[in-house]
Amino acid sequence: MPEVATAVEQAAFVCASRGVQLTELRRQVLRLILEAEAPIGAYALLDKLRGLRAGAAPPTVYRALDFLLEQGLVHKLERLNAYMPCVETGHAHHDGHGHGHDHPHQFLICRKCGATAEICAPAVAAAITEAARAQGFTPGVATVEVEGVCANCA
Repeated sequence: MPEVATAVEQAAFVCASRGVQLTELRRQVLRLILEAEAPIGAYALLDKLRGLRAGAAPPTVYRALDFLLEQGLVHKLERLNAYMPCVETGHAHHDGHGHGHDHPHQFLICRKCGATAEICAPAVAAAITEAARAQGFTPGVATVEVEGVCANCA
């Protein structure tokens, strides 16, 4: 999959520009997430990683996932307890301070087939910020996960 290799190299470039390293292990975990056809759980990643690294253990995967999340290269979908690549990897949503998860996330999750799409709807983020501030709350990052039915299953 040439697009996966390109995405991994782009991620390595982005990491290098931030002064952090996309190690071989982190590359492998990112590649597995990119190759997955749907959001993938940590233990499914571990099973696949063991095919590449016999001694891979849960902490190995979780450390790599923490790094990828911190750099904004992947997202964690809480509803599914699974990970998926960020569609905006390397774009301006990174704040330059090691917090790659600062752009607003909205995900559409099909309850029938599990298809998941990341969308960027600034109006949604603005509405959440406005509602939070009206309550005297200073919002940080808001991730919105919308469960419903995709066009293929409708």
